[in-house]
This record gives sequence, structure tokens and C-alpha cells, in this order.
Amino acid sequence: MLKYIDSHAHYYSHDFDEDRDELLPRLYESGVHRIINIGCSVKSSIKCAEMAEKAEYLYNAAGIHPEYANDVEDAYKDIIREICTREKTVALGEIGLDYHYEGYDRDKQIKLFREQLEMAQELQLPVVIHSRDAAADTMDILKEYKPKGVLHCYSGSAEYAKEIIRLGMYIGFTGVLTFKNAKKAVETVKTIPLDRILVETDCPYMAPEPFRGKRSDSGMIVKVLEKIAGLKGISAEEAAEITMENTYRLFEKLR
Repeated sequence: MLKYIDSHAHYYSHDFDEDRDELLPRLYESGVHRIINIGCSVKSSIKCAEMAEKAEYLYNAAGIHPEYANDVEDAYKDIIREICTREKTVALGEIGLDYHYEGYDRDKQIKLFREQLEMAQELQLPVVIHSRDAAADTMDILKEYKPKGVLHCYSGSAEYAKEIIRLGMYIGFTGVLTFKNAKKAVETVKTIPLDRILVETDCPYMAPEPFRGKRSDSGMIVKVLEKIAGLKGISAEEAAEITMENTYRLFEKLR
């Protein structure tokens, strides 16, 4: 049985309300050794921490996603900081920049991103980075802070990924890697070292082929591992073992 880690999931999502309690134990029994449930707001970060307390294989991250930058209150700092001190909180995230939608104030996003990077430094935690249509600003800020962490759900160029890796960070790949139009992500996997790759679902989003368009779950990472294995000329078992060790190396509290 293939054993692996889902390094980025959102099981607090309402998409899982009907079958969450049955699905998660079944995934664990089928080989999903660890799942990191990633918060995106104060509310979801609290929920992820509560879920982690109830299952041995569930861990969590706490942070404020850039989509909430317009409305976040300063009180978030105390709440996120407290969650980050808990035993099963392995990272600060999901944080970053998202310039895809007009409604997200860029200055507020940058302020929020910097605040959380500073908090991660203070707490000595790795970070989980979201970057969408904001590559230049994301890179400039990461070069300034040089955090330990991962740029998740990667679909950019191989050259940009190399720059991220030179900072000492990791690259996370979702089911997008299996899409026919994912030429950049495929080239990136071919190019970068295997010891800098993490696998994730970003579930309930980003279901791989042949499940594209459906609700994703951690069991589908097998398709991502098979794709990576094919691109690297190794077995899916080797890909699973190496990416699992990479995840343990980054998120030290996960062990």
C-alpha cells in the first residue's frame, strides 16, 4: 500500500460537511499517513486546530489568506499566534499575495503578508505561501525575509521555482500537474531537485485527471505521485517516500 502525506488540505470546507467523519478515517486507512489542514482565516484556523486535536493523523497550519486582507482586524495576531504555539500546528499559513481579483487591496495584502512573516520568524515556524498573479512582489518579499516554507499549488515557470529553491524553500504540486495544459508545472518538476518537492491536494479544489472538476480529497494524490514518478523516471513508491521525507524535513513538528 502506497503511503504518503497530503501537505495542504482544507477539510474544514463545507464541501466535506456530509461525509467528513467517514472520509478522513478511510483515507488514513488507505495510506494517507498525515494530512496538514491549512487555515485561511481566523475562523478556519481555529477549526483546523480543533480538528487536529481529534485525530492522530491530522495536523494544522494557521494564518490569514490575502483574500481577507481588506477586512482583517488587528486582533487576528493574538489568535493566530496562540494557535501557532499548539503542539500540532506545524506552520503559519496560508499567507501571501493574490492580485487576480480587483477587489483585494494590494497595500493591505502586503502589510498582512509582512506581519505574518514576522510572526513566523518570531515563532520559528515555516510558512505556507499563496501567490497568484503576484510573482514579482512575492519574490521581493520572500528575498527580504528568507523564510523556511513552501510555495504551494505551483504552476509557474521552472526558472521562478529555482529562485524559490535558492531561498531554501520547497515547491508544492497539486492535481494541476496532471492537466493537459500544465506545461510549466511539468517542466518545473523535470527541472528542480526531487528533494524540494511536496505533494498536496488543496482539496476540495484541484482534483487531478481523471477526476478534474470533481471534489478533491487526499486519496487522489496518488495521481500526482504517479505523474511525478513518470517525469523523474522513478517508481510511485519512491516518489511517495521522498516527498514524505521532504514534508517531514520542512514541517518538523509533523514527526
